[in-house]
Amino acid sequence: MARRKEFDDAVAVIEASALVKTFAGRPAVDGVSLAVGPGEVVGFLGLNGAGKSTTMRLLVGALLPDRGTARICGHDMAADRRAGQACLGYLPEAAAGFGHLTAREFLAFCGESRGLWGDRLGAAIARAADAARLGPALDEAMRSLSKGWRQRAWFAQAILHDPPVLILDEPTDGLDPMQKDHVRDLIRDIAEDKAIVISTHVLEEAEEVCDRAVIIADGRIIADAPCAELTDAGGRLAGAFRRIVERDAAPEGPPP
Repeated sequence: MARRKEFDDAVAVIEASALVKTFAGRPAVDGVSLAVGPGEVVGFLGLNGAGKSTTMRLLVGALLPDRGTARICGHDMAADRRAGQACLGYLPEAAAGFGHLTAREFLAFCGESRGLWGDRLGAAIARAADAARLGPALDEAMRSLSKGWRQRAWFAQAILHDPPVLILDEPTDGLDPMQKDHVRDLIRDIAEDKAIVISTHVLEEAEEVCDRAVIIADGRIIADAPCAELTDAGGRLAGAFRRIVERDAAPEGPPP
């Protein structure tokens, strides 16, 4: 995309270095290295079980790696997690919980946990609710909201404190087509000075909002390139995605 900026690794604000995470003896993330700079929107793509969500949880400090390092704005997410988390907004996969709170109370709780109080908190809630078009549901209990409204509330908490880094796992999951378009427009609007990683199963979403595509399979990055280098003449990623994933999965031939 035209917005893409070249950057030196020294100014990368999202960094993963040889991340490894194993569950029950099976590697879910196997040597992932990644760097994302300000102004970049990176699409994290892969089949179910490829390791996308686990990698994102390592990046935000929700999981500790077995080996390797994740850094947000220079903060080691194992050794200095709280400082790193202060710099990021995170939308987890299938976000849920806090059902007894209204959406407004949920955002107030999230804002206070990030050091926002009084007028600053009120302004932040108003800004985030407006951006997520959450206003009509602000005073409804989270448990009573549809999946789409809950997703908007969780998206609002990710952007509430205007962080320089956003890690969004399936941000348009549960939204109707109009809501999806709005979230994609919002991501484009705020991307100029933020580093954003989006996990999505919807290749059209990556085509529309991402500068770069990172494809992961079996916990390993198998492709990392600007979207413009992967899309076909019609601007579609599907062909390249299929070829890359199938190539990686193809069994090796017999030895010569």
